[in-house]
Parts: sequence; C-alpha cells; structure tokens
Amino acid sequence: MSELKVISRHAGTVLVGQLAVMAFGVADTVIAGRYSDEALAALSVGSALYVSVYVGLIGIVQALLPIWSEMLGARRHEAVGASLRQSMYLCGFIVAAGMAAMLFPGPLLRWAQVPGLMRDEVQHYLAVLAFAFAPSLLFRIYSTFNQSLGKPLLVTWLQVGALLVKIPLSIWLVAGGAGVQPMGAVGCAWATLIVNYLLLALALLMLRTRPMYLPYRIWQRMERPDWSQIGNFARLGIPGGLAYLVEVTSFTLMALFIARLGTVASASHQIASSVAAVLYMMPLSMAIACSARVSFWMGAGRPDYARRVVLLGLKLTGLAALTLGGFVAVAGPLLARWYSGSPEIIALASSLLVWVAFYHVADATQALTAFLLRCYRITIMPLALYGVLLWGLGLLGGYRLAYEGIAGHAATQSAASFWAASTVAIALVAACFLGLLWHAVRRSLRMAPAVQAGSA
Repeated sequence: MSELKVISRHAGTVLVGQLAVMAFGVADTVIAGRYSDEALAALSVGSALYVSVYVGLIGIVQALLPIWSEMLGARRHEAVGASLRQSMYLCGFIVAAGMAAMLFPGPLLRWAQVPGLMRDEVQHYLAVLAFAFAPSLLFRIYSTFNQSLGKPLLVTWLQVGALLVKIPLSIWLVAGGAGVQPMGAVGCAWATLIVNYLLLALALLMLRTRPMYLPYRIWQRMERPDWSQIGNFARLGIPGGLAYLVEVTSFTLMALFIARLGTVASASHQIASSVAAVLYMMPLSMAIACSARVSFWMGAGRPDYARRVVLLGLKLTGLAALTLGGFVAVAGPLLARWYSGSPEIIALASSLLVWVAFYHVADATQALTAFLLRCYRITIMPLALYGVLLWGLGLLGGYRLAYEGIAGHAATQSAASFWAASTVAIALVAACFLGLLWHAVRRSLRMAPAVQAGSA
C-alpha cells in the first residue's frame, strides 16, 4: 500500500474520532448557548481553563506515539507492551497535577477579574471535571497506543458511540427534567464525567479481549518503575506538554481577558474558539498519522522514506487548510447562527470568524510540523518559540491593542484585537517550525550513511 493511502486512511479514521470528541465541546457550547447566555459565558471560561490543563498534560502522553512507533519499526513488539505498562507510572503524576489545578482555580479566576457571578459556576464546573480527568487520560493512553500501531479504527468507533450518549445526557442535565434540577453549564461537566468512565471501561475490555493486542504481551505482571525509561518519556513529553500548554493558554488567557468586555464578547469568542478547535482536528489527524509513519521509518532505519512522508504531509495539510479556511471566511454568519440566537452575538462572532479563517491556515502548518519535530527529538526550540511568539506577540500584543492602545492608536476594546495579534503570531511560529523541520530532515539523511556504515 502506498504512503498516500496509508496516511489518508489513518488520518481519515483519526479525524472522524477527533471530530466526535470535538463534538462533545461543540454540543456543550450549543446546548449551553440555547439554555442561556450566562451559561454559555460560564462554559467559555470554564472550558478554556479545563482545556489548558487537559491539553498541557495530555501533551506529555502524546510523546509516547513516536516512541512506540519507532519500536514497531524496529520490530520490538514486546518492548511496546513493557513501555505501555511503564507509562502508567507517568499517568499517576499527571493525574495528581491535573486534579489539583482544576480543584483550586480561584486565584487564577480572581487574577483574570472574572465577574463574581460567573466565577461560582465556573468553579463548580471545574470541580466536577477534576474527577473526569483520570479516565480521560487513561483512555488517551489507549488511543495513542492504537495510533502508534496504525490501527485507530476501534478508538474511532468508541468515540462516535460516546458522542451518541453525551449529547442527550448533556441536554438532560443542563436543562433538567425527569426529577433532575437544571444545572446549566455544570450539567455539561457531569455528562463528560459519565462518558469518560464509560470509554475507559470499554477500552480495558478491548485490551483484554481483542487478538490484535496479543503480540505486545500487555497483561504481564507490572514491573517496578524503570526510571530511565520514565525519564525518556519525560524528556520528550514535558517540553511537548509545555508547548501545548503555552499554545492553549494563549487561548485560555484570551478568553479570560475578553470576559472583561462582557457576556456578548465572551460568548462570541467562545463561538470563534469552538470553530477554530473543530478546524484544528484536520491538521491534528494528519499530524498523528504522519508522525506515526515518520517514526516507524526512522525506527526501521529509512530516513529517506521518512522524508517522503514529511513532504506528503505538508502538501495534504496545506491544501486542506486553505479549503477549510476559505469556507469559514464565507460561511461565518451561518456558523454563528448555529451557536446562538442573539443578533449581537451573531454579528460579533461573524467578524471574529474571518480572523479564524486566516488563523487556521497558519495553525494547521504549525500543528503538523510540531508533531514531526518531536519525531526528530526536537522539543526545546519549539517550546521557546511558542512562549516568545504566542504569549509575547499574540497574547500581550492583543491585550495592548484591546485595552491600552499601541503607537498612538487608542484601545479598541474589541475581541478582534486578540484574534488579529494571535494570527500574526501563529504565522511566525509556522514559518520558524518549517525551517527547523527541514534542517532536521536534512540532518537525518546526512547521518544515515554513517549509521549504516557503523552497523555493517
């Protein structure tokens, strides 16, 4: 099978599953928005904080994908199973950190000057999600394991099935009925908790019963912690997780700062962020598929094949990003109406979605290249670039445009200022990542003859 078919099939399958997961958040946004503007605004702030913690910590787990794919390329199947067991120790540390962050968000909410009435509901929302974090993380381990095997279909089926449970459950718990009092945004959190535990139970059942997992000898006695291997996970995963954290917190803090402008601005930004997050599923799926193949070929000692995958991934992702960006730019008002019936929110969200279209093209490029850079063990420089450009230029620049003014121009008091600055910042990140990736690919090709000669 050609690389194009392998990547397309893998990415397409992952995309369906990721869209199902993203539909959890989109459905919650629509359900909360239809319930009340206040619930939508609380969901905007609460989900922004949750996603910051979740994505930052999940980014550490995502580093296991290239490690396991390289092992498979080198035909070390039982080593993959042992590595999977060792990852459970890493999960323990991650769960503790995630729950602590979500159970005690008060100082951050006060620092961001989130209105008091909204703050109580946000804290309750996050308290429920704190107990949904452990099953979510463990299911992500299962998902990453399947992606490294190049067999994501089973995960996708589970995610689609979970969506069919999540939507009616959220509607019921948000609006109330059948003896349940309306919970508003907090009802979305309870629905998420229930679905996460259901997914974890099914994942364990699959690992225990499916023949496809037998070569990896997963269900062996748990070894003592191998701190060398856990250290390797951390050295690759922590910079990657921190990079995710910087990227996502640039959105989180944007949501918190925009909350000062009131309910309309906060709800409109939530719509724009929701659309941007849905669009991100395309490059994320391509990045997962391409990084699995690049790492596989690197493990097999074929950097020339890995280079072909890199170039193919860039072409496919760029074409898809331009197509999706153009659609959002044209269909912005229609998309906004799906989320809210408020004319003010629809008008402001429509203007923000034009920026989302431009943002997506750059975001797709940086997402793919960030994953591929981890295949070549490049993690520190991307983290530094994220910090300087996304926090410095994107977030700080947007804040100054909106609230302080720049170069004699008055403060705009507009959410659009944050999106404009972030678009410029993410475009610069994408350009820098492309340069780093091309250098890494060329270096791997130069080193290949020396490695082969040494092993001869």
